Amino acid sequence: MTPVDPWPAEPMQYVGPMRLLVVEDEPKMALMLQRGLKEEGHEVDVCSSGQAALQQGADVPYDCVLLDWGLPDLDGVAVLREWRSRGVMTPVLLLTARGSTGEKVTGLRAGADDYLVKPFHFEELLARLEALARRGAGEKASSIVGDVTLEVRRRVLRRGDVEVSLTGREWALFSELVGQAGDAVSRTRLLLKVWGNDFDGTGNVVDVYVGYLRTKLERLGTKRVSVEAVRGVGYRLAIARSD
Repeated sequence: MTPVDPWPAEPMQYVGPMRLLVVEDEPKMALMLQRGLKEEGHEVDVCSSGQAALQQGADVPYDCVLLDWGLPDLDGVAVLREWRSRGVMTPVLLLTARGSTGEKVTGLRAGADDYLVKPFHFEELLARLEALARRGAGEKASSIVGDVTLEVRRRVLRRGDVEVSLTGREWALFSELVGQAGDAVSRTRLLLKVWGNDFDGTGNVVDVYVGYLRTKLERLGTKRVSVEAVRGVGYRLAIARSD
């Protein structure tokens, strides 16, 4: 009698080459990760500081980020919180020597998608990255606003055969307006949601970025989706009905 496998294998979704960001200040560890991941066929960028990672992770649509907690200038959890506040939803695998339950909870609540304690086996790192990639592939990849399609993972707006890419800030701003579509959203709320509590500039930056969004919507040729000014308040996303 042939034994029955109580856990029948399901087809494994193939994980192709990914674009990855490694944020690690220890040169030997960063080089080891970069070499190992490249040998697996992935494209790998490296940042050695939290400040550099903030901009890099917001501007480039990575498939996943390996983020070290113990960075010298701005720790990984602070970087992670800032990304999430900007609307950067790239999957993040947090790497750390801190293994207590409380610290794991802190990292996960800050927005980490998974957690790996040093030292670790490279094979486990690969398995966790692949799991994050499969999870991300199963999530909603796009949504439609009026006659414009939002490609979530690529941070792209598309209408027909025309598409425009958004920077991290532009995507965060547009996402906030989409979430409140039809309602007026104050400049103060937009500043807090997109630039965070530590922003030391002026409210004029909202107007500047709204201008960027309007330019890109014009390039799409949409007549149904627009960002309208609300005098004395801020802005709202207007979606016209189709004819």
